[in-house]
Amino acid sequence: MDELLVALRHEERVSQALREVGIALGTTFDLDDLLELILAKLTELVEADRATLYLLDETHNELLSRMVVGEEVRSIRMKVGHGIAGTVAETGRAIRVKDAYADPRFERDWDLLTGYRTANILAAPLKNHVGRTIGVIQILNKLGADEFTNEDEAILSALSTQAAVAIDNSRLFLSLIQKNKQLLDTKGELERRLRDLSLLFELERATGRATSLEDLARALLGLSAKSTEARGAALLVAEEESGDLVQFVWDAEAPDALTRIGVKAGEGLLGAAMARGEVLRVAAGPRSPDWHERVEGTLAFSVESALVLPLEGDDDAPLGAVGLFGTAGSRVFTSEDESLMRLVGANVSTAVRLFFASQSRERGERLTSIGRLLSQVIHDFKTPMTVISGYTQLMADAADSKKRHDYAEEVLKQFDILTGMQREVLEFARGERTLFLRRVYLHKFFGDLRRQLELELSGKPIELHLDIDTKVVARFDEARVARAVHNLARNAIEAMSTSGGELSLRAKLEGRDLVIVVGDTGPGIPPAIEGRLFQSFVTMGKEGGTGLGLAIVKKIVEEHGGTVSVKSSAKGARFELRLPQPEPMAEKPPVRKGAKGQRSAT
Repeated sequence: MDELLVALRHEERVSQALREVGIALGTTFDLDDLLELILAKLTELVEADRATLYLLDETHNELLSRMVVGEEVRSIRMKVGHGIAGTVAETGRAIRVKDAYADPRFERDWDLLTGYRTANILAAPLKNHVGRTIGVIQILNKLGADEFTNEDEAILSALSTQAAVAIDNSRLFLSLIQKNKQLLDTKGELERRLRDLSLLFELERATGRATSLEDLARALLGLSAKSTEARGAALLVAEEESGDLVQFVWDAEAPDALTRIGVKAGEGLLGAAMARGEVLRVAAGPRSPDWHERVEGTLAFSVESALVLPLEGDDDAPLGAVGLFGTAGSRVFTSEDESLMRLVGANVSTAVRLFFASQSRERGERLTSIGRLLSQVIHDFKTPMTVISGYTQLMADAADSKKRHDYAEEVLKQFDILTGMQREVLEFARGERTLFLRRVYLHKFFGDLRRQLELELSGKPIELHLDIDTKVVARFDEARVARAVHNLARNAIEAMSTSGGELSLRAKLEGRDLVIVVGDTGPGIPPAIEGRLFQSFVTMGKEGGTGLGLAIVKKIVEEHGGTVSVKSSAKGARFELRLPQPEPMAEKPPVRKGAKGQRSAT
């Protein structure tokens, strides 16, 4: 009866210990506290002198535990396969040893070190939820007996399972915490990179819209200051043509305004950063040795902190500098701000270089275009010069002063045409291209053309025929369209100068288009150049030809929003110009009464 009571009490202690361990597993994640509780309960239940827990270090293939020797905490390391605990870790099976010193697997070093005497041992593996050994629990010296029993081994097995669960949970929990921390760090890094990318995108978009250095500076400085919560910002660059240093200053209180300051080399914070090629982080404001009252002192606020970076140009030569400014009470610029501004600075350098390159390219294109325009104008000088020459000869032969006066008027008109060509070149050089659209009476326009063409046709076997709707009043640039028609007519005259033929001019309204047709009965256009007819410098091989005439015709028509087409055969060529009109314009020209009451067109 007494033995049954003792056994019952023992089972109750075991059950109570397992409950306490189970409750602890569900209420705490402190691994040290859990393992201490498990080892204490285990030592109590199996009536042992002490218990040790070893964890497996898979990296070094060792068992690791800690023990107190005197007042010093020492680590116990044991190779897997060595000693009793190492053998349990290697085999995954529990071991009971009655006499430790009689077992060849026992290692005596720790007894010698600590002065402890190991008598008997019970060791069991710690296995996780997938049956993998993660450590060993070893208990030493059964109190009141020579060896540990089967019941002790069963208790150790139960509690070792609880210990393995605790260790596994702790590792999983720590792994989750670490992964969460990594996720948070990654999230923060992604958010920072997203902010950087957004800033770079905004910089790219803003600089793409800039049409002047001021627009470029305003966009760059505003976005840079906003991204770092700066009070103001400045950009120092050397103007491309003059090489003079100019500093643009932006203030958050007046974001649309921009102050322009001329500076000398090395003057002010930005000048110093540019000259030395180094980053300046200033926290003392006016007390900084690089502070310059004429530059920073002109700012609308009191500068206390500044972050200034040089801008690299081509071949690492300094291009300028960019700076951020803060006021008293605002935060000091950090290394994170510096990293961001290094990224921004690289894009600012690229934007400034691209802007200067674009300006240089535009100037080059403008000069090239001016050269082309001059070649066109020089080409078109032929017509007024031919007319002037013809009328001058007529003036020399005319005895009637009235005729000489009329010829002089025609000469003066040609000088007006030459003046218009000169004005066109100057307007283009200034970036101005304006069509002088005006109301033009076709009967008068083609009447003037007729008189001029008749001079060129004088002595040539070519007949001129006009079929003009004289009731039409159209809107176009009279001088330029006259040049286009003259070029077509001159080409036709040259094509028929040997064999003779007929030159015809027709003009009428078709819907909303003014249609002008220039035709001839010459040999037509060679097939070899028909597809390239309106390109510059394409010529049919005529003596003195430049290949610009038809290219000029196409350009003038396209400036009016119109089209030009050609039909050619062995019987001649026919060029058609279509000039869109704002509305159908069919009205009678103004008339006045003649001397005898008859009406005559003006």
